[in-house]
Amino acid sequence: METDAIRSTVVLKGIGVSPGIVSGRAYVLDFKDVETHRYKLGNDKIVSEEIERFRKALKDSEEELLAIRENLEDSEGIGPLFIDVHVMILKDGRFIQKTMDNIKEGRINAEWALGKVISEYRQVFEKIKDGYIKERIKDVEDVAQRIFRNLSGDKLESISDIKEEVIIIARDLSPADTVQMTADKVLGFATDVGSKTSHTAIVARSMEIPASVGLENVTAEVATGDTVIIDGTSGMVIINPDPEILKRYEEKKKYYMVMEEGLLKGASLPAKTKDGYSIGIGANIEFIEEIPSAVAHGANGVGLYRTEFIYINKESLPTEDEHFYHYKSIVEGKGIKWSTIRTFDLGGDKFISDPRLADEMNPAMGLRAVRYCLREVGLFKVQIRAILRASAYGNTGILIPMISGLEEIRAVKKIIAESKEELKKEGIPFSSEIKLGIMIEVPSAVVIAEDLAKEVDFFSIGTNDLIQYSLAIDRVNERVDYLYKPCHPAILRLIRQVVDAGHREGIKVAMCGEMAGDPVCTLILLGFELDGLSMTPLAIPRVKKIIRESTQKESKELLERLMSFSGTREIEEYLRNYMSKRFPDECPISYE
Repeated sequence: METDAIRSTVVLKGIGVSPGIVSGRAYVLDFKDVETHRYKLGNDKIVSEEIERFRKALKDSEEELLAIRENLEDSEGIGPLFIDVHVMILKDGRFIQKTMDNIKEGRINAEWALGKVISEYRQVFEKIKDGYIKERIKDVEDVAQRIFRNLSGDKLESISDIKEEVIIIARDLSPADTVQMTADKVLGFATDVGSKTSHTAIVARSMEIPASVGLENVTAEVATGDTVIIDGTSGMVIINPDPEILKRYEEKKKYYMVMEEGLLKGASLPAKTKDGYSIGIGANIEFIEEIPSAVAHGANGVGLYRTEFIYINKESLPTEDEHFYHYKSIVEGKGIKWSTIRTFDLGGDKFISDPRLADEMNPAMGLRAVRYCLREVGLFKVQIRAILRASAYGNTGILIPMISGLEEIRAVKKIIAESKEELKKEGIPFSSEIKLGIMIEVPSAVVIAEDLAKEVDFFSIGTNDLIQYSLAIDRVNERVDYLYKPCHPAILRLIRQVVDAGHREGIKVAMCGEMAGDPVCTLILLGFELDGLSMTPLAIPRVKKIIRESTQKESKELLERLMSFSGTREIEEYLRNYMSKRFPDECPISYE
């Protein structure tokens, strides 16, 4: 409903998940959860009819999703993948059987039976600490809401019905909602909930639709018809801006578009400083469909392919051939010159198919990653063999996460050697040039980095976990996330120690954590003489531009100045002031 009264300006700060600036008329989508009630069923005939009602709701839900998929303009993009994920959940045997068992055994209606199943899933996911994996409960909940609506007969408001240019405001959006957005109709969106790792955020970035999520109460502040500005970089949302603010943001939008166009034009240029120092730039990706965007934004390789998604939402473990298909598609990706495939970081709080493993007191430091692989060697070999097979099709590296000691990497090397012998006997080709690397993300690995460097071909510093473990903070715990400081003097010294140890042993050292894609940190990473940086594709053009406009001499001088400080705040303030003055377009001053 349009608002007649003049409404005051409201400014909200959320999480910017897809960069860009847009302004326009708000369209509030009221996706209220379907209200469910419990009621008992009578005789067996009514129970059977209820099961059939549930089956019909499943079928109707699947048909809706397949219709959305068919109508997508870009059938080869990332959007269809998420529709497929929702269809997979709908067809999940355990999901269906648990609901039907609840109907039969409890003699209860389908809505209540399904609600019990979702509640069980939610409890399992609540124990998971990894942000990306934890967010997958949203997909299960989105599918459940679609089933609830088909059980109740409620019509779901569709984004595809929108006929004018608007900015979507909603409590939340499912990937199925997001993929129906088109640039000529949906300018941007803002939601009450969400995070950078949600599928909705990933889809928004792939479609390059400016978006801000996690605003908590944007739906309460906005009415359909209000003028709204979204800054998808900072996460700022301005509701009913006055003419002066609107004018400023229109100018900022034009400037941003010109700058982005300029950045993309130079995205394919080499990451080489004015005094001749070159650094490899790769992309961190989770999905094959992200490769075109990575190449367009200037990546010359895949610096980190996270393989966990292959295991999610599957009734059974993926086969060697399934693994091989994924890895071969990465290695052969158009425009990709090299690929680094990380073995799965599953187990502990991340192993979705066996929730019993999530009952550890501290799963982030429990049976996960390489520890799980060395316990379940058969499972690990399936993945290793598939990566080796894919190496025959392009320059490939194997990256092992969470190595904490020499014994682990030697055990891994033994398994790789055994897998190579097996493939040789079977006459299956693989590259003899395949490189083996480890992630440096555990403090013990830093301490013995020189010894580890003798065992492998390269290091990749995973700053996300290295910071978490070194500073003893849980980076997904909101109460202590203020302590998560990439520029803590201890972290800077650890990075220097790793790079120096690697180079003394003649191996390359890269970085693949979020710090690698932060333009504010680009110069100091150059100062460390890192050989490569891997980051989210959208960050690449800015980072490369900073590299091209600087010298390694300057970066080393800046780093030495920062290393002379003993306090984190002192380092951060000096660095931000320096970078905002030196690169005002790429590192604007933040007013957070």
